[in-house]
Amino acid sequence: MQAIVETLFDVVYLIGVITIGVLIIWGSKGKRQFKLFGWMAVVLGAGDSFHLVPRALALCTTGLENYTVSLGLGKWITSVTMTIFYVLLYYVWRQRYQIKGQSALTAAVYVLAGVRIALCMMPQNQWLSTEAPLSWGIYRNIPFALLGLLVIVLFYRSAKVRGDRAFRWMWLTIVLSFGFYIPVVLWADTIPMIGMLMIPKTCAYVWTVLIGYFAMKKECN
Repeated sequence: MQAIVETLFDVVYLIGVITIGVLIIWGSKGKRQFKLFGWMAVVLGAGDSFHLVPRALALCTTGLENYTVSLGLGKWITSVTMTIFYVLLYYVWRQRYQIKGQSALTAAVYVLAGVRIALCMMPQNQWLSTEAPLSWGIYRNIPFALLGLLVIVLFYRSAKVRGDRAFRWMWLTIVLSFGFYIPVVLWADTIPMIGMLMIPKTCAYVWTVLIGYFAMKKECN
């Protein structure tokens, strides 16, 4: 039952989020903020597919223990693409609110993203092993969480100051995604059921993408 339900959920999610991303790109009518948003959604779905597709295959065939390498490689790729996702979201913020300058802020985004990706590349992560150390899971997620916190603050402040109703909950979707993700990083290996939090985490990202889609439909038509 888990295999069927989880696989169906993942298929609907991947097809849905990539399709919405493509629709946003096509419907952007030259507005750079929405073109960026569309590519951000495509990166999200494409990156997640590297982990979710092997997981679905594992659940529907011989089990997760026989797909250790492909699952680890998928998690590795997804970790990098999620970092790119937040860099693109930062640029959506700059475009939407017409932010000029602030080179120090942009540098901070790139430093956090760069450190996160560099940590993900370290062999100590043991991505392809069943004994991946928790400590490195924490290390690589520290700059990622800081990057997410920065984006949360930026969208919260700008949407509130500008009275931007379309993006007023963008900050909350990111808060929820991290709120569901962090317990998985910390405790999923010892308490497998905590891994179920990845489902509401995924739903939070779908909400993020839908915010951009509905804003595009309203502002580009």
